[in-house]
Amino acid sequence: MSTADHKVYRKIIMDGLWNNNPGLVQLLGLCPLMAVTTNFINGFGLGIATLVALTASNVAIAIVRNLIRPEIRIPVFVLIIAANVTLIELIMNAYFHDLYNVLGIFIALIVTNCIVIGRAEAFASKNTPVHTLLDSTMMGLGFMLVLCVLGGARELVAQGTLFAQAHLMFGEGAKVLTIVLNPDYKGMLLAALPPGAFIGLGFLVAFKKWIDTLLKERAKAQTRQPQTLTPPLGESV
Repeated sequence: MSTADHKVYRKIIMDGLWNNNPGLVQLLGLCPLMAVTTNFINGFGLGIATLVALTASNVAIAIVRNLIRPEIRIPVFVLIIAANVTLIELIMNAYFHDLYNVLGIFIALIVTNCIVIGRAEAFASKNTPVHTLLDSTMMGLGFMLVLCVLGGARELVAQGTLFAQAHLMFGEGAKVLTIVLNPDYKGMLLAALPPGAFIGLGFLVAFKKWIDTLLKERAKAQTRQPQTLTPPLGESV
């Protein structure tokens, strides 16, 4: 792998997970993000479904992109995405029926998720399947991480628990994974409601901007440091 390829892959990875994260920077797919993240498992389940739909659809689009006429590309993209989402919906209904009932209509609505159609138009239709596979995976992982963190935070504040419905995804034996922080905790209804999701997402966006600001200041300090250590011309150290 050449240095140029390494830089391209590194940029795609960092864009998906952090620099251009679809949930924290692009602010795409907010409807399911607000509605489903009432706990960690719900966010994790929808995150995996979105990741698989995004990756499978965009790789398929990247493979056939040169065969599609430009004026009909959007209908074809939607057909490919809808086929993959329908397949995922049937699999979840068959093997994760309880979780499928909890997530409900938001699985089918992945077809209209701005992240999926947005990456198809912005990236998959212009790049190779290999680059698209990496981009889709990183974007899907970035979105899933936001769903999990927001769902876990809302569950902690609203119910005082974590992984409360793990059995919906991992079977009855996973009930032991439930963590109860304080049995006497009365809970906070606001965190379980959509306004709580808006507030929680706002904190996550602010936290990311705070981290980015710290990293920029550190980079500037490291850039200035060698200049201050260099003695003026004509003077000895």
